[in-house]
Amino acid sequence: MTSMPTTSRAPRLVASDVDGTLLDHREKVTERTRRAVLAMVGAGTPFVLSTGRPPRWISPVVDQLGFAPMCVCANGAVIYDAGTDRILDAEVLTGETLHWLADLAYQALPGCGLAAERVGETAHDAATPQFVSSPGYEHAWLNPDNTEVSLAEVIDVPAVKLLIRLSSASSGDMVAALAPLVDGRADITFSTDNGLIELSAPGVTKASGLALVAERLNVQAADIAAFGDMPNDVPMLHMAGLGVAMGNAHPAAVAAADEITTTNADDGVARVLERWW
Repeated sequence: MTSMPTTSRAPRLVASDVDGTLLDHREKVTERTRRAVLAMVGAGTPFVLSTGRPPRWISPVVDQLGFAPMCVCANGAVIYDAGTDRILDAEVLTGETLHWLADLAYQALPGCGLAAERVGETAHDAATPQFVSSPGYEHAWLNPDNTEVSLAEVIDVPAVKLLIRLSSASSGDMVAALAPLVDGRADITFSTDNGLIELSAPGVTKASGLALVAERLNVQAADIAAFGDMPNDVPMLHMAGLGVAMGNAHPAAVAAADEITTTNADDGVARVLERWW
């Protein structure tokens, strides 16, 4: 069930998470959602993708939308202009911090595997491998595009995101075990609850990334509407003037939202946008 609208004023900027939010359960942008987004953009309101995905995983979404929006990627660590295929900003975990976090992870989460996301100047910059994993790392999704390297190679190079995988645990339990030890030296979140957590530089969240984009567009936080479904969306939902959680959302996202829409399989984003456009 969709809760009652909290505001009748149209936002000046709309940001949406991708997986579990903009995309349905088949990883598709439905025709209704595409029309709603295009109507909004056609009326002059910017649309931003705000996702845990790296830039190289943005093109399938752009192809379905039919236009190339500005993107907050890697949970806020990367600002990517899909229209020009340029990385505009990247906040990284240093090699020193990655080494420290790796030691903590192995202490707190025995048996875990580590992987790191890096970026270059474009989405598919081939200068260095962008997604590297330690030997035996067990992926949380199908068809991974990783390069397996030694653990030293994973953590020696600055990265926009460190991924810690422990398939025998829930992501929430992993955060509970590791967060007290990190002591503010990294931001920890998760976008799936099947044993994968994601660490970024301190203070880097979808909210911080969206704030950079909003500043470029001269839009205040109170004039933003944001959509999300998982704990990595919580800072963005708190930041936006209207934070909307999906009907399929994690309880943490529901608690952070001003409003609950229908599920991603039932055009939850479109149903809200259609109030104004």
